[in-house]
Amino acid sequence: MIEVLLVRTSLSRLAPRLASRPAAATLLAIAVAAVGLGPAASPAAAATIPAGAGSYSDSRPAGTSGPTTNTGAPVTPKLTAAARDEPVPTNDWWSSLAYQRYGDNPYSTPMYGHPLTYQAKASGLEVGYPTTPAIVGDGRQYEYAHKADLTVGLSGLNSPDTKADAWSDWTVTPYWADGSRTFRATIGHGMPFVYAKGSGGDARITTASAPTVFSDQGNVLGITVAGHHYALFAPTGSDWNVSGTAITAGLGSKDYFSLAVLPSTDALATYRKYAFSFVTGSQVAWQSTGGTVKATYSLTTEAKEGAERGTLQALYRHQWLHTTDALTPYTYVSPRGTMKVRESATFTTSQRNNGVVPALPAAGGVDKARLTGYLNEVANASDPFSGASDTYWTGKALGRLAQLVPVADQIGETATRDKLLGLMKGRLQEWFTAGGASEFSYDKDWKTLTGYPASYGSDTELNDHHFHYSYYVYAAAIIAQYDQAWAADSAWGTMIKHLIRDTANPSRTDSAYPFLRGFDVYAGHSWASGHQGFAAGNNQESSSESINLSAGLVLWGAATGDTALRDLGSFLLTTESEAITQYWFDASQQVFPASFGHDTVGMVWGSGGAYSTWWTANPEEIHGINVLPVTGGSLHLAREKAAIKRNIAEMERENGGPAQEWRDLLWEFESLSDPAAAKAKWDGVNGNYTPEQGESKAHTYHWITTLNTVGAPDMTVSGDLPTSAVFSKDGTRTYTAHNHGSTARTVTFSDGKSLSVPARSTATSTGPGGPGPEEPGEPPTGNTFRLKSGGVLTTATTDPAGADTIASADGVNRDGTPYRPTVYEVKKVNGKVASGVATAFRLRVDAGTKVGLAPQVRVSYDLTGDGTFDRAETFRYFATDPVNGWEEYTQASGTRAVTGSLGELRNGTVRLEVWNALGSGTSQVQTGTDAAVLKIPYV
Repeated sequence: MIEVLLVRTSLSRLAPRLASRPAAATLLAIAVAAVGLGPAASPAAAATIPAGAGSYSDSRPAGTSGPTTNTGAPVTPKLTAAARDEPVPTNDWWSSLAYQRYGDNPYSTPMYGHPLTYQAKASGLEVGYPTTPAIVGDGRQYEYAHKADLTVGLSGLNSPDTKADAWSDWTVTPYWADGSRTFRATIGHGMPFVYAKGSGGDARITTASAPTVFSDQGNVLGITVAGHHYALFAPTGSDWNVSGTAITAGLGSKDYFSLAVLPSTDALATYRKYAFSFVTGSQVAWQSTGGTVKATYSLTTEAKEGAERGTLQALYRHQWLHTTDALTPYTYVSPRGTMKVRESATFTTSQRNNGVVPALPAAGGVDKARLTGYLNEVANASDPFSGASDTYWTGKALGRLAQLVPVADQIGETATRDKLLGLMKGRLQEWFTAGGASEFSYDKDWKTLTGYPASYGSDTELNDHHFHYSYYVYAAAIIAQYDQAWAADSAWGTMIKHLIRDTANPSRTDSAYPFLRGFDVYAGHSWASGHQGFAAGNNQESSSESINLSAGLVLWGAATGDTALRDLGSFLLTTESEAITQYWFDASQQVFPASFGHDTVGMVWGSGGAYSTWWTANPEEIHGINVLPVTGGSLHLAREKAAIKRNIAEMERENGGPAQEWRDLLWEFESLSDPAAAKAKWDGVNGNYTPEQGESKAHTYHWITTLNTVGAPDMTVSGDLPTSAVFSKDGTRTYTAHNHGSTARTVTFSDGKSLSVPARSTATSTGPGGPGPEEPGEPPTGNTFRLKSGGVLTTATTDPAGADTIASADGVNRDGTPYRPTVYEVKKVNGKVASGVATAFRLRVDAGTKVGLAPQVRVSYDLTGDGTFDRAETFRYFATDPVNGWEEYTQASGTRAVTGSLGELRNGTVRLEVWNALGSGTSQVQTGTDAAVLKIPYV
């Protein structure tokens, strides 16, 4: 990826106009333009397809392109006959199977399923399990790059290409055929297994180096390759034969075999149980009720042998943080942090709904006259769209105006409100009418709707549709709030629904568009590249523009009475919010490698993350690209206020001072954690700055001043209406909700507060509650930490009580040596050694009715945060009783071993590990309570 970063930099010099482009255009599209390659051949004359009062074309405008290879040649989906008529889910983790971006690669680029990685070749499927990160690109990128441990296929297989044969929500089945042999392999997110079917040859595994066999049971073979453990499963009666790096097994009358990556060699017996329970599909179901969003993730299976229909699946961090379903002690390494294994075909997550509001509530601190002046600057501009002509920049301009409509309404400037609405309607109607200078065109091969003029590869690479169209959906939702007739299907609503179906289609049976094109339900976020044609997998830069689409769905669904779309928006937003928190901002500091020197990334890749953007190395834009646009859908960012403060601090360090270019966006971001600091920065400039192109002084002033008055969002409380929010300051909570419905309703909040909201109105009230002067999520510094589920040591005392599982010792004496420990960490700790004080802890543990278990603790200190622990204190184990109920384990048990010396902590790391030293069962350790505490000897 070093080469990618260098080329990206050189291209930004060639095209300085890209410096203001905040979206994930792909590098190759820019490269093609830079060397002057022409478009693909023009299509036939277009026909106009009516859609309510609007219309779209069934062919592209003359002189434009649809999807192409990197050399500009037209390309159609690479599918088997069985899948040929199915809508292709481009913008996925595996899309290169179906979208051949490079003429000399008819197979795939690396695909990151996690924990496994894959790449299709002529001889079959490469499989890898990268466990060691590399820091590349001058320290700006970390990656767990694909490297094949083995290739799975059939003896003699030499296919001219690989096609997509079948897919479901997070699995895919590629297909190979060479005239004599056929081969399929089902793979997916969170799947430690590869399920293979073939004909015309023996099962064949080719390893990257000579394997070490640790178990040979005939049709079940355990091997170690490159330090990674795999199990190979052939049909009963078959026998694996090892010859150098070639491992083969005859299939007899059968056509199936499987392999699995093992978390440890002793897991073989557990994984063998599910070797022939083949996954045939995956599906998520969501529900949003009473302020809570629940999602159930299910795999369907087929028993190839016996009756076992269960399976094993690895949960990402954003999933296991929010499930109460039982997990095994098995874990995997991934670019998204630790993955935890569940022994079941299904699991459910539950999260507090992150509300979306059309605008922040009315607040007394806002100067109406000043705000009116700023509104007039926008409404009376000679060109409120700033010359925008393509889908992206038109969308940005629509978003800018949409944010001001409810603000103008709030202060009684109804004439300005209506003028802004008129501007938005006029521009949307131009785009929603085929045959003009701007239109949408449907591609029947790729089953997608593309706006022309296009931009940043939205046409030739199918990039960024969810970014571009998010602004159209959001703007239409604001219009619908004030003019329901405009949003009716018979008017302009049908065209908005086409954009929604193209980007976030909730239907799996729609023949015109794929299910959730860009949103990866298992990864928890969207992908931006249509073809996924990179060594690092797919990528997403502007996670906040993906959130903008979800927020638009909430508001559009609420305004039009489509509760199913509203709830889809809540599911997408709440899910992606946690993914952003963990994978873009590393809020718990448990995801990024210790050797990666950044607290945030501008881009997430399948292989890792990068402190960069596609067009600039400017720190303001690296940090700001995952903030814009700031809307009532941005409140979710306030869940992790300490992470916001770290983010702003890093930006200012990297920038050499406060933001200048995107200062307004970053002030608004900062106001979600520290409104007073943001207000001071606004006041210091006093309106003398140039707004970011999707922002306005009116919106920024209203946003910062309002939050300074009512306080930052209080994300510990949610309402039972998705269009509600809570703010808190100095012990007072402000509750707000917008009721799009035609009758009054009462909104009930999770802290017991009720708010009566008239029809088609916003209501606001206040009440006692919430944190004091110190905002939530910004705990005091100190030397006492609580264990928090998710592997975190925190000084916060407001986290919910819970319990984590301590893995079994598997009947082996593990005294003194951590074995599959449950780990808790805190990073960037500073302090000086306190004289005469020792490490102390208080834990509650429970073995249930299991006999002979003994939890043990080790506390380690990395004094400088360089990844090397300078001091380790191992305490004597605590023998639990076989009676249900918590028992207390403290440092009073005494130390068993101490290595190294304590010293001053300078951005250091403190780690607590707990494991079972004895026994054959799992136990539990309490989290989030005053009996889940570590106190370090520092001041």
